[in-house]
Amino acid sequence: MPRLRQGRAPAPSPTVYKVISLLLQYPDERLLGARDEILAAVAGLPPSRQKESIERFCAYWAAGSPIELAQSYVEVFDLQKRAGLYLTFYGHGDKRQRGMALLRLKKLYRAAGFPLEGRELSDYLPVMLEFAALASPEQGETLLLEHRSAIELVRMSLRDQESPYAHLLDAVCAGLPELSAAERAGVTELVREGPPTEQVGLEPFAPPEVMPSTAPRR
Repeated sequence: MPRLRQGRAPAPSPTVYKVISLLLQYPDERLLGARDEILAAVAGLPPSRQKESIERFCAYWAAGSPIELAQSYVEVFDLQKRAGLYLTFYGHGDKRQRGMALLRLKKLYRAAGFPLEGRELSDYLPVMLEFAALASPEQGETLLLEHRSAIELVRMSLRDQESPYAHLLDAVCAGLPELSAAERAGVTELVREGPPTEQVGLEPFAPPEVMPSTAPRR
């Protein structure tokens, strides 16, 4: 087992990652049809900082109408460049290197015994969280830590927007070790410079897929 940094929170249960994965997806009819079931799963989580953050989001999500939730989701994630949930974009932009990063993730999922299905990109944060829920704690944490700078950038953007979705990113980060100096520097660089902007198609590597138990975004 890899040595973990001191002072970290206990590892989140698989249900925590599964719930956050679902709540970060587009609130379509299928997802909202399972709202009562998801809220019951949240209520059954053991006490933790993660649960507290998820409950703050659920207070908003449980009360919203389908139209309001859908409009808010689009405004938060689709119209804000620094709040997108496709994490390799922040390191590679639309450059061809991003295609290689997507392919690497796809192979990682398959090698761990969880091949993807569907057409969602493999760097979609809900897909990564679904993997963390299904894989071993070490595999899940390693994947999230590799993309920690991007996760923190999205978290900061959501906080700047005063979006309830920031609570879900708080929950993700609450289950990870404290930021290292290198990770803080990486976040600072992303905030300062933003992602690369070279336009190169990803067709040779797309479409990657989505985990079997992850609901489609739209």
